[in-house]
Amino acid sequence: MSNIKLFQSQQIRAVWNENDKKWYFVIEDVITVLTESRDPKQYIKRMRQRDAELAKGWVQIVPTLLVDAAGGKQRMACANAKGLLRIIQSIPSPKAEPFKLWLAQVGSDRLDEIEDPELAAQRTRELYKLKGYSVDWIEKRMRSIAIREELTEEWKNRGVKEQIEYSILTAEISKATFGVTPSEYKTLKGLKRENLRDHMTA
Repeated sequence: MSNIKLFQSQQIRAVWNENDKKWYFVIEDVITVLTESRDPKQYIKRMRQRDAELAKGWVQIVPTLLVDAAGGKQRMACANAKGLLRIIQSIPSPKAEPFKLWLAQVGSDRLDEIEDPELAAQRTRELYKLKGYSVDWIEKRMRSIAIREELTEEWKNRGVKEQIEYSILTAEISKATFGVTPSEYKTLKGLKRENLRDHMTA
């Protein structure tokens, strides 16, 4: 599945990777937008030469995926959001600076939340408000998050360790309650990376 994302009115091709349930973005498109380079392939080559650490981990963060192109689908270098942010750190362009400042701010905010965990809850409430959720819905959602944490902590105390085990238990509860597993429910609602609980009523 391919899609088009817009950044400053310019197109960036995106591909949904079913294997890890994440969007991947075409590196050449991102380079073109942020640097206005007429030869993004050469730019990427020089960027990897400048940044030895990036070059070393390139294969891990930049898989080649099938992308819709003028002559049909072709394999192109892509990166998910985490990989893309790492690449942007290596772009010496004024257009990349807002991203770098944003990354620095996010890092600072997370360090503050380690010092004062209540800040994380405040941030969550603010994000839900920005998404247009009502105060009543937000409070119910925050309570449900706390209950979910208590439940998973209880499972942990009873010997649950692997992520797959948590997924199986969650799926069983969902199946008994709604008749479908969380993954089936997300498919019914047309969701991909979105949190299923954020798209349910009380």
